[in-house]
Amino acid sequence: MSLVVTNLGKHYGDVAVFHNVSLTVAAGEFVAIVGESGVGKSTLLNCMAGLDNWDRGSVLLDGQDLSRLNDDQKARLRREKTGFVFQAFHVLPHLDVAQNVALPLLLLGQHDELRVQAMLDAVGLSGLGQRLPQQLSGGQLQRVAIARALVHRPSLLLADEPTGNLDPGTAAKVMDALIEQSRQHGASLVLVTHSQAAAVRADRVLRLAADGLIAIPSMP
Repeated sequence: MSLVVTNLGKHYGDVAVFHNVSLTVAAGEFVAIVGESGVGKSTLLNCMAGLDNWDRGSVLLDGQDLSRLNDDQKARLRREKTGFVFQAFHVLPHLDVAQNVALPLLLLGQHDELRVQAMLDAVGLSGLGQRLPQQLSGGQLQRVAIARALVHRPSLLLADEPTGNLDPGTAAKVMDALIEQSRQHGASLVLVTHSQAAAVRADRVLRLAADGLIAIPSMP
């Protein structure tokens, strides 16, 4: 799987969010995107997934041009090829942990309790499958989100500030789980973050500015 973004531009009315954004993410690569607040990092991530529209340029996911797909086709591609981890967790409070993790499989018409349990074990949530989200800590909830994002074995994992609500120690453990599991599953990982500690672990770090992405040779 590869993700290819070419000369992408996005406006809200007359206000330019970004333009001339180009990026190629190879299979299994971990790319971190940093930048000032309001520069459009989350919007760019949504464009990569086909969740948001853009004004010019193209996004190719696994060779498919997202702009040429209708809403149903884009939704199907997301279900099959992508996983999401967000800062706010987005777990469903009325479902237990195992049911939350199983959601991507159910959307694909699959039912695999063994795979769900294996993912819970892999992210350090063994024995917690029957608990409700309100019974978990913030770090545990983010691990639920990671397990859910990877349970259907996507080609591309998109993570938007996944450690933003966590203390440094918990954030490091969550990043360990995120990176280890994406590597194990061979998924490409695109991480949007303000955290230097998280970004420095990437294969490449890019800074988003109004006029595109700028490579950062190395981070201290």
